[in-house]
Amino acid sequence: MADRNSIITLPNPRLRIKSERIHVMTPEIRRLIDDMIAATVDWENSRPHELGVALAAIQINHPLRAIIVRNDFEDKQNQRFTALINPEVIKYEGEPVLDNEGCLSVHDVYGLVPRYPKIRLRAINQKGQPVKIKAEGFLARVLQHEIDHTNGVAFVDRVEGQDGFFKLNDQGELEPLPYEQVAASGILRH
Repeated sequence: MADRNSIITLPNPRLRIKSERIHVMTPEIRRLIDDMIAATVDWENSRPHELGVALAAIQINHPLRAIIVRNDFEDKQNQRFTALINPEVIKYEGEPVLDNEGCLSVHDVYGLVPRYPKIRLRAINQKGQPVKIKAEGFLARVLQHEIDHTNGVAFVDRVEGQDGFFKLNDQGELEPLPYEQVAASGILRH
């Protein structure tokens, strides 16, 4: 069973590779999904001010195009997730909106990232059936973030400007993080 120690973090170069498509839903893929959920829940249990909302398979060192997304972003006690296999955005709608993002694979750094407010995507569910999803707001942001992971892109690659980085203080509030500190951490793409 995976735990928070299974989650790889930047600057690990594995997070920069493009994940492979999944062609068949096997028992190994179902176990991978269970491990992704376990790692996310274990991570959030160790963080009082944060919620694990989603994870891509590459984040537990499996370069496969699978993501999980929490079913309820408001209730930390609800630990149910939906798995999406080979997710891809088929339509972006609206003008990108800036908002803060964090990541289980980026320790203690947050950033202002532009994302489209509405998307449409297609994927395969855990039963191997095709699904189409219309998402907006926070869910659209989360899905774009996780699909980026399947393409070897981290949110820090999309932060605009050197003043767009933040850290969480002891009260659970974001405060500015100097760019020099971010650059020295080795998490930025070269």
